[in-house]
This record gives sequence, C-alpha cells and structure tokens, in this order.
Amino acid sequence: MLQIPEHKIPIIEIKTDFDVRIFIKREDLIHPTISGNKFWKLFFNVNQYLKPKPENPLIISFGGAFSNHIASVAGFGKEFGIPTVGIIRGNELENNWQRNPTLSEACENGMQFFFVSREDYQNKERLTQEFSDKYPDALIIPEGGSNEMAVEGVRYMLGNDTKDFDYLCTAVGTGGTIAGVSRFAEQHQNVIGIRVVKDDSLEKTISEWSGRNNFELMDAAENRYGKISDENIRFINWFYNEYKIPLDPIYTGKMMEMIFDLAEKKYFPKDSKILAFHTGGLQGIKGANLFLKNKGRERIAE
Repeated sequence: MLQIPEHKIPIIEIKTDFDVRIFIKREDLIHPTISGNKFWKLFFNVNQYLKPKPENPLIISFGGAFSNHIASVAGFGKEFGIPTVGIIRGNELENNWQRNPTLSEACENGMQFFFVSREDYQNKERLTQEFSDKYPDALIIPEGGSNEMAVEGVRYMLGNDTKDFDYLCTAVGTGGTIAGVSRFAEQHQNVIGIRVVKDDSLEKTISEWSGRNNFELMDAAENRYGKISDENIRFINWFYNEYKIPLDPIYTGKMMEMIFDLAEKKYFPKDSKILAFHTGGLQGIKGANLFLKNKGRERIAE
C-alpha cells in the first residue's frame, strides 16, 4: 500500500485592485512530475488496485500526445515502481513520437506506448476490453483519470486551510476534480468550475459523483482543449510577470483569466474570499510553445 505523503501546499494571495480577495493553492508543487490534482486522482486508484496484491501490476491509461494525465501516469509508475502503458490517440505519431516533449518524458519514465487511430480511440469501451483481455492483472484508468476513486482522492486537496473561503474554483476537463471539491466542500462554500472542453454531459456526471448541488459550471472563453487564444497567452505571461506563478494554457490559464474577469464584473459579493486550485499541467507548456512557434505566434513564459 502507498502512504499518503506529508505535504504542505502553499496558499498564496493574489494582490489585485478588486473588492474581493483572490488566493491560489499551489497543488502543482506536490510533486515534480505527478502534476497537481493528478497525484491525488491516481493515488487512490492505485491504492485500491494494490490492496489484493496483483501478481503482475501494470497501469494502463488513455491520452493524447500532450496529455498531462499520460505524463502523470508515467511519473507515478516510475515513483512507485509500477510498469505503465499509454494508449495514445493518433497512430500518425507512432514513428515520430520522439519529437513530442510529453511522450519523450513519459518514455524516459518507463511508459510503453500503443498508438491507435483517432477513430478507434473514440471507442474506449472496446479498447478497454481488448487491453483487459490482454493484461488481466492491469489497472485500466480512464482518460483524464476521473472515476469514483479519483473523486475520493480529491478530498486531500481540501483541509483546514481551505475552510474559510467563500468560493472554491477549479478548471474542469473530465469532471473528477470539481466533483471531489464539491463533495468535500464546507456547507457555506460555493464551487465554480471553469469548463475547458465542450461536453454537455459533464454537469450530469459531476452531479452523480458529487452528490451535491453546490457547484456551477462556466465556460472558459476558449473551451476546447487544443484552442489557445492570443488573449489567453497575454494573460498567462502577464500573470507570470506580475506574480511569478506559471500557468498552463489548457487549464489553469483559462481558469485564472475567468476568475479575474468575474471579479472585474462584480460577480462575487464584496469582500468574498476566493480560492483557485492550481492543478498543474505545466509540462504542457513545452508542447504548446512548439505549436505556437510553428504558427509564428507569441509563446508562453517557461
């Protein structure tokens, strides 16, 4: 069994001219390669898996070429000595994945890859069955790492240091993190999720995992994983120059930009205390900058 690590994640106040107070909890600092919320989502999945002591432990999961989840699964496997396999969307990458910073690092951390076409990747139920048949002892984790055990693990992102805030905010991809924040929030706390992907089923999924109705979903200005706007790049770089805190362009950059916009528009009552969870994902900046460089666009501070 894995032991819950002792950690003290800093909560930093973001000084602004708004009539509310904004703070950020640096969950991205929990581990150098297992990023933020991914650490807790994986930790509880793997602990449940290891209880019966499988004879041939193996972790399998899904993700795209720049997936934070894939990077974290590989890092987790290296940290705890468990082999890992990544089922990667896009078989066009099979012969040139070495140029991809996320996959290169995952390989260095011991992950093996299976590349599948984008069409086949959509049928994850069939792929899960195929890999379950091939590796019967394996733990197969869904894309993004969100499931019931992941939601349970998110409780460790909350504690005595988060109880006094009026609003708890997080970026939303597959829904596991906000579901956990919602489930374990205090009665007086409002939970806001900044959705970075178009998925009409998310609210229902989150409600089922959370069991509460204390959350609200809002769409980021660009709520598609691969969409990086020039405005968001400018915000991320300004934020880093101002506060010396890096943000990624897929999750935390969009979340913080939205929080600032809401504060400016007086969405929050005066003197509210707002806590944003920095869920990591910073490894994705390298891949984003490769894309931006090829397009001749402004890049993100690293």
